[in-house]
Amino acid sequence: MCVSCGEMKAKKELVRVVRAPDGAVAIDPTGKLPGRGAYICKVSGCVENAGKRRILERNLKIADCGVIYQALSALCDDNGQ
Repeated sequence: MCVSCGEMKAKKELVRVVRAPDGAVAIDPTGKLPGRGAYICKVSGCVENAGKRRILERNLKIADCGVIYQALSALCDDNGQ
């Protein structure tokens, strides 16, 4: 389920962002890295909404995800359209 829009989607349509046990935050393309994870759609609207509402920060319990939002924007299927 996407943490931004709440829609249930196939796993291949979502991107997992993970906070590792050491506190590092990264995009997890395999979906198998250890740590607390959150899934988000590969749609620019969901990424923008998550950034404005600081959804990943709350779900992953971290202070800032600015770099992650930029990386997610680059992965969007609609490329910001």
